[in-house]
Amino acid sequence: MSAQAKSIRPLVVIAAFAGSLIVGLVVVLWLLGGLQKISAPATIGGAFRLTDQNGQVITEQSMKGKPTLIFFGFTRCPDVCPTSLFELSQVLGAMGPDADRINAYFVSVDPERDTPQSMKDYLSSFDPHLKGLVGTPEATEKIEKAYRVYAKKVPLKDGDYTMDHTALIYLMDKSGNFVSPFNIKRKPEEAAADLKRYL
Repeated sequence: MSAQAKSIRPLVVIAAFAGSLIVGLVVVLWLLGGLQKISAPATIGGAFRLTDQNGQVITEQSMKGKPTLIFFGFTRCPDVCPTSLFELSQVLGAMGPDADRINAYFVSVDPERDTPQSMKDYLSSFDPHLKGLVGTPEATEKIEKAYRVYAKKVPLKDGDYTMDHTALIYLMDKSGNFVSPFNIKRKPEEAAADLKRYL
């Protein structure tokens, strides 16, 4: 055997070993369902049943036919929620008559304290197109899971509590499918023009 053949043979063995490791890893991932998790995007959205500030039942079917913006928060939120709802109101205002062709939902993550009436009072300061959605703890947990929302009660020193929660605005298309987080940290006219592309 030549010197060149001797030097090539270990490389061939190493390459074959590495190849078998890769094949083995792929098979294991496939058996465990790991490849699906890697290749398929996380599903966001799903069935829910909540009540708006006027006592009307809102479900995932209510979203069909219009693009939808969904924001999760609570009426006693000290800063993030009112700021985001104000910015969202500016975008809806910049939409003009087209705002009627958008669903805009503010979903409470605080079912113990938020009611249709408290939502109605709270949203009176914002654009009238906004609907505030509330539900039982079970219904709230269901929509939080469907939209992969983090929400946790945080005790305060006086015995009260606040809520720590996801602060994204979700954009869903006219079929109720998740598009992307919607950026409202820009000029309202710019955000409105972006939103009109989904009408």
